[in-house]
Amino acid sequence: MTLLDGKARHHLGLSWMPKVTPPKPRPKWLKKILLTLLVTGIVSWVFGEMYFNLGSNAVAVLVKDSRQALEVRTKRGEWRRAAAMTPGDFNQAMLLRHNEDGLRWSTLKVRRPAGRLAGIAQSILGAEVHVLVIKPEIFEFTTSFLPKFQVTTAHERLKAERLNFAITANFRDPKGKPLGYVYHESRQLNAAFKEWSGSFFVKGGRPYFGPKSLLDEVPGPIEEATQGYPAVMKNHTVFSYIDKDPDAFFDGSKVTYRALAGMRRDGAIIFILSGDGGVMTVSEAAELARKMDVQHATLLDGGRALQYSLVTEDGPWHFAAVNTELDLPWKPLDPQRSPVYIGVRKRAPQIISVGR
Repeated sequence: MTLLDGKARHHLGLSWMPKVTPPKPRPKWLKKILLTLLVTGIVSWVFGEMYFNLGSNAVAVLVKDSRQALEVRTKRGEWRRAAAMTPGDFNQAMLLRHNEDGLRWSTLKVRRPAGRLAGIAQSILGAEVHVLVIKPEIFEFTTSFLPKFQVTTAHERLKAERLNFAITANFRDPKGKPLGYVYHESRQLNAAFKEWSGSFFVKGGRPYFGPKSLLDEVPGPIEEATQGYPAVMKNHTVFSYIDKDPDAFFDGSKVTYRALAGMRRDGAIIFILSGDGGVMTVSEAAELARKMDVQHATLLDGGRALQYSLVTEDGPWHFAAVNTELDLPWKPLDPQRSPVYIGVRKRAPQIISVGR
């Protein structure tokens, strides 16, 4: 269609028609700004995910003040409070991530009611709790660290010692030194910290997790060991202070990243671990352990310090609550590295020699 100028319209007797003004094209600089903002946002998000676990921490921040109970997505896709589920419900709700002889990794999809914004964030970004079951007959447990307890990461320990699994163990002081005893190859390398009530240790080649009292009850010398806090349960009974007075000696009611390590009566070791957005209270972690038939259990270092790495058939898989790599001067973003880890590796095959 051709637009007519004023003279042509008058000549044709169309002067009464309104003049049509063509739309102004959008300035090119506006398109460039919008494209730049989009690219910058995508790059920033990818950078934040790589180094600061941005999506997970966005969910954690939005639900940290909630007083609502943790919920688990069932096999049918329904959401139920974890405390109301049966052991059978949990078994059916677990999504298998990796399975090999002696090691099984599963995931529970979880959420926590905390308002509309938190609900949107959890529906988009997700939230999960990981469950590892490891059989000591096939895997051996050890402490893992650098000389002089220099701080390191789970990723580094996994690679350096060719481990199948590595996770933060001891708490540390502000200077990065471990708090609590550390044993390695039957030698004590760090002093005990009497306030810590939990323990990981190996005696007779068998790993144990639970309260420190197990140390005296299990005969034999200590081969590997670190301390944990707090001890959570013994003989299938959750300690009363976990529910009745969770903030007297530790931040038990705080919704944060948690790592629980326990053992079943058959000797299998179970780790119940916060994944992306799967923050919990101590009581909730203990309840999950109880429903999974854990006999003895203790918490390991968690919160911002939590990190663990696992080798799967697709290669290594890593979780870190926050930054572990970038050296930044601002405390909220400073690197979280720990001095001592618990390492798990496959036992060497037995060599049987047959004489003449």
